[in-house]
Formats: sequence, C-alpha cells, structure tokens
Amino acid sequence: MFFKIQILYKLLSLKIHKKWYKNRLNKLQEKRWIRLNNTLLKSPFYRDKAKKNTPLNEYPIINKAHFMADFDIINTKRVSLKKALEVAIKAEESRDFSPLINGITVGLSTGTSGNRGVFLATEEERAQWVACVLDRVIGFSLKKRRVAFFLRANSNLYDSVTSKSLQFEFFDILKNMETHTGRLNKLQPTILVAQPSVLLELASYVEKRELSISPTKIISVAEVLYQEDATFLKRIFKQTIHQVYQCTEGLLASTCAHGTLHFNEDFLIIEKKYLDKEKKRFHPIITDLLRTTQPIIRYELNDIIHEKSNCPCGSHFTAIDKIEGRSDDVLRFKSITGKDVKVYPDFLRRTIILADPSINDYTLVQRDLDTLELYVGNNNAYELAAKAVKSYLESRGVKDIIIEKALVRNHVKGNKLRRIQNDWKIN
Repeated sequence: MFFKIQILYKLLSLKIHKKWYKNRLNKLQEKRWIRLNNTLLKSPFYRDKAKKNTPLNEYPIINKAHFMADFDIINTKRVSLKKALEVAIKAEESRDFSPLINGITVGLSTGTSGNRGVFLATEEERAQWVACVLDRVIGFSLKKRRVAFFLRANSNLYDSVTSKSLQFEFFDILKNMETHTGRLNKLQPTILVAQPSVLLELASYVEKRELSISPTKIISVAEVLYQEDATFLKRIFKQTIHQVYQCTEGLLASTCAHGTLHFNEDFLIIEKKYLDKEKKRFHPIITDLLRTTQPIIRYELNDIIHEKSNCPCGSHFTAIDKIEGRSDDVLRFKSITGKDVKVYPDFLRRTIILADPSINDYTLVQRDLDTLELYVGNNNAYELAAKAVKSYLESRGVKDIIIEKALVRNHVKGNKLRRIQNDWKIN
C-alpha cells in the first residue's frame, strides 16, 4: 500500500510541477539541481564538486565507458559493479528478475553495441519511474487495462506497473514468437509495448491471421523506430505508433498525442553537442535531476538526434524529429582523392528504401574500408538497392566499393535492430 501511495504522490508531483512551471522550465531545473546537489555529497565521484556548489557546466562530461569504470564511486549506495553484475547476470540466466541488493533493483542492459550497462533504482525511484510511465506513456486511467510488454529481460522496475486496474504481462523476446501468439490472443492486450523489430514480427502474424489482437495503444521502445517501419506498422495496426526513448540512463523522452517524441525536460537537463555545421544533428548530454542512487550527470549519449522545430501539441519540451542511429554507425570511406568521407546512416537508409517501393526490410553493414554487406528482404529488389548505394557513394567521391549480398538480416534475436551498422573500426 505504501508503494502505491508513493506512486500517487510522484504522479501528482509530476503533473503539478509540469503545469506550474510550464513557462519557467529553467526555474524548475534550477530548483531540482540545488536539491540534487545535496545527494551528490554521498557520491565519492562527485562529492568534492558538490561541496563547492560547482555549477553544472563545470562538471565533467562522461560516457558509458567512464560510467561503468567508475560505477563503484558514482553510485551513492556503495554498491559494487561486481556485485551488481553478479545479481543481474544470474537473473538473466535464471530468468528470475526478483532479487534485490539491499532493497535496490538491479537491471542489465546490453545496449545497441553489446556493451553492458547496469542501472540501480531504490523503491522511491521505482515509484518515480512508474509515475512517469503512467503520466507520459501508458496514461492514467481507472479503467481496467491489459499491457503486453515485450523485452529481453524483466525487472522489478517493470513489475511495479501492475495494479488492480492495470494487468502487466511480460513476454520474453528470447523465446520463439510462435509460443507467444496463443497467450496474446487470450490476453487481448489493450496496450502493446515492444521493440520495433518485435512489432514487425507480430505484424507479420497479424497479416497471416495467426494473431488477432486490437490494442488501443502501441508503444515502440528500445530501438530506433525507422519511418518506413512506423508507416508499415501504422497500416497493419491502424493507429499511430507511439514511442518511448529510454535506455540504461533513464526515461528520456515519450511521444505526445501527435506522435512526436519530447525530452522530459521537467526533470532532465539536455545539452546539445552538435555534430555538423548546420546544427541538424546532435548528441544529447543528459543530466537527470531525479536520479539519486546512480547519478546521471552530464552523460553524453552517442545517439544521433535530429531536433524538431515545433510540434502542434504546443509543448515547451524539446521535440525530436527523429533518432538517426548511433555515431558508431556513421560509415567511413576514402574518396578517390584520399579525403575522409563520413556518411550518416540516414542518407543510406533513404537511398535503399527509395530504390524500390517494395523494400521495407534491409540491413547494411560496413565490414572494412571498401566492403559493405547488404541484405534486402525482397530478393527481387536487391540489385536495385545495391546499385543505388553504389551510385550514392560515387556522388560523394567514393568508388570501387564492393557490396556483398547477405542472405539473412544482420540481427541477433534479443539485441537491438540496427538497419545501418559500422562493424569496421579504424585503427
């Protein structure tokens, strides 16, 4: 009962603060930063700066590698990375995700690159997460609803959503999808939450009439939702596909009624590290003002974000036009004049899907400086796609590229689907 009261309190707090500070986001962020500064005194990594009331812009910018290397001294609960990994890996192997460390939930994320990430959350932070999910993802309602949640791993964090009015059912994506169709048909979920790659697989079962569900809301999580996939899913399920931008670092953004992702800037500070002269692409540098067990301070993500200039919903929160992919997946070549040529994933994605209207499933992987591996779901359109990729690269001064044909999509079940991927690392 106490946990549910915490959720209600957090939910009301989110709604009141969002409305009260609607036109004064800076004031709300400043207020929450001052409060967070007291928590940072408990973090050996940040203690010295917190004692001096150091401004946020003078804190170090860190990334995932730094975050994991300094795990033991960043968190405020003296939880060691060794112990956290031990609990998380055991849960992965047993598929029992209930164990805690001193009341703290431990979660494991492989990330898009396969590098492990570990997150910690106290009961209060779990309540905060549930409140945010109710407020911005699922929506608060007294009506009974059934949620089908597809993920690689369950967590106490996700189980916290369950209540009398909200039935939560976890579906393990590592299991064969055919084993889930009967359970889904029986459950008849009102809300479906899954990775885009899983949603595409479920849509194929709907097309084959082996799955008959009519959820009122579909939410894409964990992977990039490419526009062509969103269009296909919208046609099959006959509704707008909503999104959640969440990773080990927290619940970063969710879609409004118009389907536009917005950063949760009432409890996040977003700095932008621009990647091009036009300032169209940026890496978000995240500071989470509500995370206390595992502070997220000036954490640079390598996701490539395109900002949307405005949204019909009128929100003051920064709108995301699209998440292009990761900087690791920018393809790199040498031009015929010897110059370095960087190609962002979005250019090649558009090149491939525009090569033929039938192309809706593909992957392109850079294996080395002059070799690409291309998979196209519609085999009859492969040559058109390969020709289009070569033509585009030649327009950028890159010639003599070898394109090898792949017979299967470059995707390991349980990992995040990356349509464009750079597996070649420059020494």
